[in-house]
Amino acid sequence: MSPIPPLNRRTAALALCAALLVPALAACGSGDDTKDAAAATPSASASAEPKAANLTVLAASSLTDVFKAAGPAYEKTHPGTEITFSFAGSQELAAQVKQGAPADALVTADTKTMDGLKAETNDPAIIAKNRLVIATGKGNPFKVAGLKGLADTKIKVVLAAPGVPVGRYSKQILDAQKIEVKPVSQEPNVRAVLSKVELGEADAGLVYKTDTLKSGDKVAVVEIPDAENAVASYPAASLKGSKNAEAAAAFVAWLSTPEAQKILQDAGFQKA
Repeated sequence: MSPIPPLNRRTAALALCAALLVPALAACGSGDDTKDAAAATPSASASAEPKAANLTVLAASSLTDVFKAAGPAYEKTHPGTEITFSFAGSQELAAQVKQGAPADALVTADTKTMDGLKAETNDPAIIAKNRLVIATGKGNPFKVAGLKGLADTKIKVVLAAPGVPVGRYSKQILDAQKIEVKPVSQEPNVRAVLSKVELGEADAGLVYKTDTLKSGDKVAVVEIPDAENAVASYPAASLKGSKNAEAAAAFVAWLSTPEAQKILQDAGFQKA
């Protein structure tokens, strides 16, 4: 084999250096590119972090006790989310929503009220049901045995106003039995009706069964047969004007889960 001429030997050396240098530069470049890509792409753990949200939920008065238990249960499994409940008669809540009150979700004690807010709410879901009972004074001194007993003019009966869901249900079942009752007052929500009876300001009133469970012996409860009763349905929906749309929808969906349903049923509500 002929020896490599000096010029060719120099050319070969340069080619060898270039061959060694290119992979090194490529390696350096790929490392920087990788770092840049990593910096630009959030980690999986970061993207999975729950969003902190302070939710305001408007809820019917008859949900006061059960939601005070449901709220902490939800917050425990959804770190970063805090729930504030505002309780009132469903008709009051509807007025607040229409006036643009800052809130994220709504739960009413009837479907009629919720149906009137289609422009302000997302699709609702029924989360629970309830029934009416007669609450009388301690020991049931007037021996009220059923709806007909409320027609006795010697008995001071208090009802919810007709615009309140429980007031509509009350009128519905009394009218169906052709029973005329002249209430001494018409209250803005079911809790106010129960309070009148507990305080002795009324002898009897129509309320939801769940409302009487924490009254102890302050009132006596007279059951109303299913054939004479009405079923109250509780729809829940997130509000279109919510600034926490994702978190609000998540809470509404949670109300239909087994965990939430157990809390509701333990409080006396019927399965949705």
